[in-house]
Amino acid sequence: MKKFLLGLIILGLANPVFSQIRKTEQLSEVVVHATNYKYLTSANSKEVASIPVKFLEEKVANFDLKNSEFYDDEYAEYVISFYIPEGKIQAAYDKDGKLLRTAERFKDIDLRRSIKESVAIRFPGWIITKDMYLVTYYDKEGINKKYKLKLENGNKSLRIKMNEKGEYL
Repeated sequence: MKKFLLGLIILGLANPVFSQIRKTEQLSEVVVHATNYKYLTSANSKEVASIPVKFLEEKVANFDLKNSEFYDDEYAEYVISFYIPEGKIQAAYDKDGKLLRTAERFKDIDLRRSIKESVAIRFPGWIITKDMYLVTYYDKEGINKKYKLKLENGNKSLRIKMNEKGEYL
């Protein structure tokens, strides 16, 4: 019985030794193209954006037009809409999948600190009750970000517009 158990232990220890032999394999070359990096670079700023906004912007930048159900060789431009409960983005792509422009609209998102601080300084005692974040992006012109806010103080209300830096428009 001892010989049998000793044999099983030796066999159990010897088996994993043979599984350590690795075969080297030559992999094919992979080329990664970042076609919409300009959009993500201009959309991201130093301050952390709201999570739903960032999520949808990444979906737009990573959208693979050529492998989508909408792709057809005969069209020169495609307009694709992306939706979530907090907002939407309409994105225009060329036939190669390059992002040409976007129109973005988000409601009631977490505002940037610069916006909140600017409102608190200029309008003390007022509360932001509604907000809308609007973004337009053009491949050649860049990005334009704007906030529309509704402020309330008691039964008084006020509507203001700001840019992303907290400057009033």
